[in-house]
Amino acid sequence: MRFALLVLAALLFLPLALPACGAQDDGEGGQTPGADAAQQPYPPAAAEPAASPEVEGTPPGQIVEVGEGPEGVTFDRQTGLVAVGTREPGELVLVDGVSGEERERVRIPAAPRHLSLAEPGGPVLVPAEDANALVEVSLPDGDTRVTEVGENPHDVAFLDDRIYVGDEFSSTLSVVEEGRLVRTVPVDVQPGGVIELDDQVGIVSVRAYTLELFSLEEDLQAQGSQNAGLGPTHVVRDDGGRLFITDTRGDAIVVYETEPRLKFVGRLELPGSPYGIAIDRESERVWVTLTERNEVVELNAADQPQVLRRFPTVRQPNTLAVTPGGSRVFIASRTDGTLQLLDPGG
Repeated sequence: MRFALLVLAALLFLPLALPACGAQDDGEGGQTPGADAAQQPYPPAAAEPAASPEVEGTPPGQIVEVGEGPEGVTFDRQTGLVAVGTREPGELVLVDGVSGEERERVRIPAAPRHLSLAEPGGPVLVPAEDANALVEVSLPDGDTRVTEVGENPHDVAFLDDRIYVGDEFSSTLSVVEEGRLVRTVPVDVQPGGVIELDDQVGIVSVRAYTLELFSLEEDLQAQGSQNAGLGPTHVVRDDGGRLFITDTRGDAIVVYETEPRLKFVGRLELPGSPYGIAIDRESERVWVTLTERNEVVELNAADQPQVLRRFPTVRQPNTLAVTPGGSRVFIASRTDGTLQLLDPGG
């Protein structure tokens, strides 16, 4: 009798455990990227970039000193400036994107891990994590405006004169307009990536392993979600609304369509702990850093992306940015305090 009860209990609980670590149906018979129970931690935890080995040889391109622990990079085509966040003290370093010369240092309340640009000409949007604040830094003068948001703001997007901030530890989306917090929306656990679409905002939640869409036309109502892999971290989009997500723990890039609805369309295995991601919409190329290998790879931005080229990088390349047209890629070394200015050619 005791054996029969144990078997019955196992059968009852097994179906409840499977959805959390298996694939999810995309609604048309396909499978979204599944979660291998042997690879995912329990309790769930956000994926982090792999610790990089020492660099062998000298990486290509120009390498300039920017300060301690640089992380977060964005490029402004109008001013030609590259903005890089540093840690001690928290600063935004503005570097000439052509010469590599430092132009300005702007004190910020706390260091960022990611940066974004509202539009050409700025401002630079700085989620200052430890200060629970969004900092808007104007270009090229470096004037600042600070707005309190949720706990540990990690990533940010700009759309229709509003700034959308993913508050990682409060699991909220803060909406900022003209320097004021106008709304807070609950999202899935620990939002790590935020992306703007034509009439939606996308959120990658790094502890729930999901991608969610929220409609601007429907007062930020949730439009559904999909499993985004074993440990998704960051996201970019192309002009057609396709999303490319780094599945850092799963060693892959995951691709979704968002029109007419959210749909998984492809997955590219990419060993090496893919983490930093940037897209050049003009050349339709996606650039991804592999922190486990001190490497950056160039992908075509197709439904089924493929690796086109690989380049050695500085150590611990957590974040990067690319110029329109892809003539230069900027890669920050969190370990060495440097910025690599890579000219891939071709």
